[in-house]
Amino acid sequence: MNGQLLKVFTPLVSIIRSKGYKPPGGIRYPGGIVYYPRHPDHKDPPVTPSKLFRVERIKPSKHQPHYLKHILREFNILEECENQVTVVKNIPEINSKLWKIKHLIKVTPIQFPYGEPTKDDINYTILKENGQCVVTKKLEPKQEQIEALEQFENNKKKMDSDTLKRDSRYKWDNAFTGGF
Repeated sequence: MNGQLLKVFTPLVSIIRSKGYKPPGGIRYPGGIVYYPRHPDHKDPPVTPSKLFRVERIKPSKHQPHYLKHILREFNILEECENQVTVVKNIPEINSKLWKIKHLIKVTPIQFPYGEPTKDDINYTILKENGQCVVTKKLEPKQEQIEALEQFENNKKKMDSDTLKRDSRYKWDNAFTGGF
């Protein structure tokens, strides 16, 4: 009986692929990545990678191995550190470390919609959660606006807040005397 059972299963063994089989037609990318496109005329759109990443820790490092905690400490986003967000360069060494802790972090590429900041703009730079780095320079009023404000403040016919309050209270108290 066992001989008949083996005869049934022997053809199935030959269908299994060997471990080293690689289907033809893949596109090789740097880093050892092979991409198999769905359509043969597929072309990738041009992409310019960002120079910096915003890395945010989203999960605690509790119950994680010591070498992952060491990587988090290098980036200064461990629980004992005061930061949960850091900015890192987009280079292969750092990307390999980010790949090891990818389940603990959220990586957002930093974009500069209004151009990259200079040394003078560092104090006016804001990094948003969506990865936009916006430079908000100090706004100063025009000289005409300053003169108009001073003229308004020094006007003798202008009623101050105490006078307005007294007048409004008087009208409220004496509403039916016909004093309007």
